[in-house]
Amino acid sequence: MLNKMTAESVHFEDFKLNKQLLNAVVDQGYKIPTPVQQKTIPAILAGHDIIGIAQTGTGKTAAYLLPLLYKIKYAQGEIPRALILAPSKELAIQIFENLIQLSKYCDIRSVCLYGGIGPKTQIEQIEAGVDIIVSTPGRFLELYRKGVIKTKSLNNFVLDEADKMMAMGFVPQIREILEKIPRKRQNLLFSATFPEKVQFFADEFLEFPQKIEVTPQSTPAETIDHYYYKTPNVKTKINLLWTLLQDDSFDKVIIFTKTKEIANNVFKFLDRKLSDQVRVIHGNKGQNSRINAFNDFRDGKVRVLVTTDVSARGLDINMVSHVINFDVPRLYEEYVHRIGRTGRAEQAGIALSFATEVEDLHLREIEKIISTKIAERPLPPQVDIAKTPPDESRDIALEIDNIRRRADPEFKGAFHEKKNKQKSPFQKQKKSFRKRR
Repeated sequence: MLNKMTAESVHFEDFKLNKQLLNAVVDQGYKIPTPVQQKTIPAILAGHDIIGIAQTGTGKTAAYLLPLLYKIKYAQGEIPRALILAPSKELAIQIFENLIQLSKYCDIRSVCLYGGIGPKTQIEQIEAGVDIIVSTPGRFLELYRKGVIKTKSLNNFVLDEADKMMAMGFVPQIREILEKIPRKRQNLLFSATFPEKVQFFADEFLEFPQKIEVTPQSTPAETIDHYYYKTPNVKTKINLLWTLLQDDSFDKVIIFTKTKEIANNVFKFLDRKLSDQVRVIHGNKGQNSRINAFNDFRDGKVRVLVTTDVSARGLDINMVSHVINFDVPRLYEEYVHRIGRTGRAEQAGIALSFATEVEDLHLREIEKIISTKIAERPLPPQVDIAKTPPDESRDIALEIDNIRRRADPEFKGAFHEKKNKQKSPFQKQKKSFRKRR
């Protein structure tokens, strides 16, 4: 029995997959199933509904794709039999690419649906016959409402990155989709974290699910080393970033920022320094531009990729040497997903965060969630420590006040509203003038 075997003795052949899938596994260079694959594949093949809690980079995509492909086996009819929902275009494309690689020897038709482009080609692919759909919620509903997608045979449903779905407000769309597909189906829900809101949502549609958790929730991969630098302001962050990138060990780097504007500014700075060795991805970039940037970085044509959290879960790239949090994420769970871009496939990786005074407070909260101490590194002596502009100082102080006020409602801080404020003579004069008018 598989569950009696030691982890080292388990092989993909033990899952009784067909030869076509095993050949594809060999082509992908997979040798020993990862822990999530060892636990999940047999449970899916046995027909259980699944709650899979696994951090990014653990092999969870193959953990559900392999048994799904085994169950579908071959092309049949014209309408789809499996639906995989993902929260972003990038993740949908990544899942689809893995699906194509693992089904290369199978007679199975797949399509990837997402917005940002016209639906004509996607409609043509569906109408030609499809077995598996990978889609974002919005595009799926759009084509369903057009009468393009028939759902009566959708007996396999996968919800990937459920926590991200919740955070992005996709619950109403997912509920609508669940009403359109057959009630008799196998449900697979995967999430890197499992907060209470995901648990409540899972209870709505999973039937006696088997819960599989291969690591503690929100725990980063053990192959990643974490560090942070105290940086007083954005200008110092830029100076530090350039100093680090002059080290040749930073050979494949993803830089995360909190906004599109900051991503563009970082990109413009680095592009002047690194010429054609940097790309940027964010929500305002067209789909083709984002795909091309991703491919250039994945294929080693460029050294640095600057992005917002749009790519925190959609990038599956091996050998990323460093992840740099130019801004510490305010949604703390995103820290795990960001740094999960490095340390993949058992490779070592380094995650660095640049933290202002207020971001240092956020890092302390992140440490509680990930149960990991993030070590401080001193700024390199050659880094120019810039003076903080008044506007930036005010914004930092205001955010610190807000954080402390949430923790203590009685806290006043530097920006609290003063009672019975005295009106200036100018304000009194304006009020008197309005009365006379």
